Amino acid sequence: MNDELPLEAEEFLSWMASERGRSANTLSAYRRDLTGYTTWLTAHRATLASVDRSALDRFVQQRRASGSAPSSVARQLAAVRMLHRFMAEEGVRADDPTADVEGVRVPAGIPHPLSEAEVGALLAAVAGSDPASLRDRALLEFLYATGARISEACGLSLSDLDRDHRVVRLFGKGSKERVVPFGRSAAAAMDEWLALGRKHLEPARWARRGDQEAVFLNTRGARLSRQAAWAVVRKYGERTGVADKLSPHVLRHSCATHLLDHGADLRIVQEMLGHASISTTQVYTKVSQERLWQVYRQAHPRAEQA
Repeated sequence: MNDELPLEAEEFLSWMASERGRSANTLSAYRRDLTGYTTWLTAHRATLASVDRSALDRFVQQRRASGSAPSSVARQLAAVRMLHRFMAEEGVRADDPTADVEGVRVPAGIPHPLSEAEVGALLAAVAGSDPASLRDRALLEFLYATGARISEACGLSLSDLDRDHRVVRLFGKGSKERVVPFGRSAAAAMDEWLALGRKHLEPARWARRGDQEAVFLNTRGARLSRQAAWAVVRKYGERTGVADKLSPHVLRHSCATHLLDHGADLRIVQEMLGHASISTTQVYTKVSQERLWQVYRQAHPRAEQA
């Protein structure tokens, strides 16, 4: 696939970065989706300036027929819509050919969290007092305690932590800031990592600006990447036999579900997770209800009797 984008698409990405403040991860996803789209246009002898509604319908149909997940097709179509809307608003095109293109329905998914016992086993699986083990324990405890996204944990700086009051400042999607508490177990693991482990991974000379402030470091003394962080999660998931249940959001899902299981207010969970809409958080109430019924059916002697 050709990674070069037409000028109009590059200008759109620059605008999204400078005017809309989109993160590097979001821009990278837009670039991938738009590269796939413009490659398709070239193969079908069309351009961003000439593509029409019928061609866009064919593009969506072929993406669906390719076996791609509905969520992937919907995400790519959203990027294409934003690009053409930008071109119309900037006067690059007189019309927006995506205006009447039918959207892609994405089935509502229900998160699959770990049980409290499984989370406990996962956290207990980190043995050792070497720097990497101290970091791994702190990372797992932090993710479960705060419900932070993996990108938020990896982007964490020392100045974002208030260890005395056990709260942390997190920067979510669109650089939206929120303050989240964390409990004693996570605080103890973080204190141990920062006091005893992190200094042994600090390099003699910091390779990149900003790494010196990073909370979580890799073994080379650089800021821990998202891929490396999830390799940590996978490692202990395999060690405790829950690797098949893990996904990039599993500890976030587990944090939210367990909070609701124990009576937390939905609005508080929304604030903790940084959800823009309460409807996003409400999916976790379905999980809690399903777990309630599962326990009820197993435990009540007359649950299944007519």
